[in-house]
Amino acid sequence: MTAPGGTTATLVLEVKRLVQSRDVPHLLERLETLMGKLPDSHGVVVARYLSEPVRRRLSDAGLSYVDATGNVRINVSHPGLYIADRGADRDPWRGPGRPRGTLKGAPAARIVRALIDADRAWPIRTLIDFAGVSTGSTYRVIEYLESEGLIVRDDAGAVIVPDWVSVLRRWSIDYGFVGNSLVTRWIAPRGLPDLVRRASASSVTYVFTGTVAAAEWAPYAPARSAMIYVADAEQAAMLWGLRRTDAGANVMLAEPQIDVVFTRHLVTASQLSIAAPAQVAVDLMTGPGRAPSEAEELIEWMKRNEASWRR
Repeated sequence: MTAPGGTTATLVLEVKRLVQSRDVPHLLERLETLMGKLPDSHGVVVARYLSEPVRRRLSDAGLSYVDATGNVRINVSHPGLYIADRGADRDPWRGPGRPRGTLKGAPAARIVRALIDADRAWPIRTLIDFAGVSTGSTYRVIEYLESEGLIVRDDAGAVIVPDWVSVLRRWSIDYGFVGNSLVTRWIAPRGLPDLVRRASASSVTYVFTGTVAAAEWAPYAPARSAMIYVADAEQAAMLWGLRRTDAGANVMLAEPQIDVVFTRHLVTASQLSIAAPAQVAVDLMTGPGRAPSEAEELIEWMKRNEASWRR
């Protein structure tokens, strides 16, 4: 490339059919070797498709990328050139067979929650027993997480999570409060404080998530709505005095497809049941309105206070 002023730069392209997160260190090493032989050069990884975690790792490594679906990020400082565009978030050429590149479903949710909730080296058999997932499903999830560079193995083969935030963010792509539950909308006619009081005194199976739960650790702003997982929405609504509505709701009751949402829940000093921090964070990340911003505040608190919740 030559700029109008005569400044030049060379793009060194590493073209691969398939790139996974674990390939990035090798690609960086190879491109740095090639760039060392070419002055004013910049590394670019080119592939048929690059997943969002791979694109993020390439950017973090200082590499540009292009894929055939239109995901593009070229960032050259001299001469100044920046090109970015968004393509597909799923590989359009993936054929039939066992799906890869996904953390959908109950087994993945249970494995991810276990890996995030507890800070330890996990022998596979211990992880299987702790998460309550079949051996085959556990190996499939671990295989995928390892291919994305989200977990590593120690010398004994135990699973270690170097960065639980990255695992949480990857899970949020395939999991959501609304997408993984039957959600109904209600009004708490006497406001959220009355709802919290009624729920705290009730015996139904429930956990608060979202803003109300996050306020236990990282208050962001006064809650304007409540997100609650319940085993039976109609029963909970009747006991808590809620009114069903199609507009103006301040309560969402979610009957979850995956019961891990109740796992390792906490009870506050006021006897309110709230979901575990990792569950609250992923629900906020995929929630409406200001919820994603609240998720970031909660994640920052979780990073600062890891010893208090990740055992």
